[in-house]
Amino acid sequence: MNPKNILTELKRRNVYRAAVAYGVVAWFLTQLTTQVFPFFEIPNSAVRFVVIALGVGFPIAMLLSWLYELTPEGIVRTEDLDPVQARSARRATGRILDFIIIGALLLVIAMLIVGRLPFYRQTGGSMPQKSIAVLPLENLSGDPDNAYFADGIQEEILTRLAGIADLKVISRSSTQQYQSKPRNLREIAKQLGVANIVEGSVQKAAGQVRVNVQLINAQTDSQLWAETYDRKLTDIFGVESEIAKGVAESLQAKLTGSEELALAVKPTNNPEAYDVYLRGRAFQGRGPVALAQKAAGFYERAVQLDPNFALAWAWLSRANASVYFTSGGKNVARRDAVKKALENAERLQPNLPETQLALAYYQFQVLGDYALAKTTFRLVSKTLPGSSEVPYALGLIAENEGNWNESVAYFEQGLSLDPRNVDLLKQAAFTYAWLRQFPTALKLYDRALDIIPNDPETMAFKAAVYQAQGNLQEAAKLLSERNAQHASENASAGASATVLRQLRLERNHAELVRLLQTQLAQSHFDSELAKGFAQINLAFAQYLGGDNAGAKVTAEEARNTLEPLCKSEPNNLMFARLLSLNYAALGNKDSAINEAERAIMLSQSANDRMDGSRAEEILAVIQARFGENSRAISTLSRLLQTAYGSSLCNPMPLTPAFLRLDPFWDPLRADPAFQKLCEEKQH
Repeated sequence: MNPKNILTELKRRNVYRAAVAYGVVAWFLTQLTTQVFPFFEIPNSAVRFVVIALGVGFPIAMLLSWLYELTPEGIVRTEDLDPVQARSARRATGRILDFIIIGALLLVIAMLIVGRLPFYRQTGGSMPQKSIAVLPLENLSGDPDNAYFADGIQEEILTRLAGIADLKVISRSSTQQYQSKPRNLREIAKQLGVANIVEGSVQKAAGQVRVNVQLINAQTDSQLWAETYDRKLTDIFGVESEIAKGVAESLQAKLTGSEELALAVKPTNNPEAYDVYLRGRAFQGRGPVALAQKAAGFYERAVQLDPNFALAWAWLSRANASVYFTSGGKNVARRDAVKKALENAERLQPNLPETQLALAYYQFQVLGDYALAKTTFRLVSKTLPGSSEVPYALGLIAENEGNWNESVAYFEQGLSLDPRNVDLLKQAAFTYAWLRQFPTALKLYDRALDIIPNDPETMAFKAAVYQAQGNLQEAAKLLSERNAQHASENASAGASATVLRQLRLERNHAELVRLLQTQLAQSHFDSELAKGFAQINLAFAQYLGGDNAGAKVTAEEARNTLEPLCKSEPNNLMFARLLSLNYAALGNKDSAINEAERAIMLSQSANDRMDGSRAEEILAVIQARFGENSRAISTLSRLLQTAYGSSLCNPMPLTPAFLRLDPFWDPLRADPAFQKLCEEKQH
């Protein structure tokens, strides 16, 4: 038969239409089964059967469309119809097939649209099916000193799961609060925004380790997978990888070749080194510098036991970088230790994600090279897509660069992976406040307080937001609920500054002077810088309260504290800022303005927009103090349009409310231009 005649006959018999209709319907059914079957826990073999059946059915359907026609009397062989009846039947069949094609296409389009909506991709409100949280593993060893082992195993399991791109993994900082608490798994999963929970226990005794884990679908309270690992302590190294693989397979997560290779790598063959390493992991990332120093000590011991332990070298570099950064970045020995540990990790396993993270933190926290650090962190995010610390670090870098909207986007990304990380919640709240988006900041502080109720520091920072809005009543209510001991001794510098600022805004100078004198008399200062800061605060409180003689004496004491610091570190802009205020308190106009301008130049050379704005606000305070009204107002006008964290450990930027309330600006109150700034709406 002529090929052209065959094509014409295929068209005449509606075979083309039947092929299109079959293809569209088959695609729709395939998508439907792949989405619905897993929800009812129907095995993947059933999905494969549907796909194979549809494939086999295609040629059969085409053959039937060639041989038969649909007529009012039913299905009839084409050869049994007369030509007129056949044409009428084919037209009717063609119309039916057209309706089927159109209807199926509409369903396909609807699926594609709905599939892009967040509520469709998630279950249980906001819980993606391949989302998981690893709760703290119970220590069954009978010895509380062995708790580090369970904590370390949990950290290692999380690290491996976070390296699987097809999984959403909640970080440890969000799960750690559920330790030793009643286990309402459905409620915990809802709070964390996950569908699945891993829980279990670790028992370590007499050279033996038993790790018992189970994967639970929190929505149905059904066990998806469970395993018990009985190992000698000398053979514990691969358990975390085996657990991660078991979880991934149970959730039908796809592993790339590189992800499978990463799971197969054993970090060390030295059980003692691994045990010490796990001790360090149990302390890492828990906030205070002392804990980071303790973690570094364990990592140091681990690499002494196994000099080829690349993972421990990487974590040693990170721990030292954290101590170096949070301690002010001036300890040369600590800086050299960061570099040495990093070089060893790079020599042994340069492509290890933890090595790349150590490099990124070295670039960020030690070198201060934001561009390099951003590049490295973004590369790491491809190998650790489930890690919240990468967007957290990128948010901090963006913040230092003055890219505020980019910063909050990173923090929100981090919170999607780590929704109950209090430090991340507070950092995001800071940034929204610096952008003067105060309602959003308050909501984030409330989320943090839901996790750690009545936390003194968080309550103080929330009070600072109310201060920036001019709501001193709400601020005072929050601050009065804080424990007095925390307010005066144990709070962070920013939280303490909020308490001091409340008294200044209320113009309660007598109480402010009394509180600062008490602090100085107790002499509980971590550094000479903290002491100098308290002395300057007291000098200004005395000056604002009318005690000029007392202010001058205190300012002289502050100068004796600060000038040696500035001589030892002339490029330290924090020292320069405080010294400029000190000269202002002494009434030395030229020295105060020169030192403030030097602080601004130092911030510009360091490419730190946040510190630059802080230095400018201090310059405005000094200008107002010495009658440079027009220059001060010009500076204030610019700062009101700028996002930043303010000076003197104030987490808030300048606002019209601060201009109206703060006695620092009293010398400007008669100026119409200043009065206009006080009335301007915030941007």
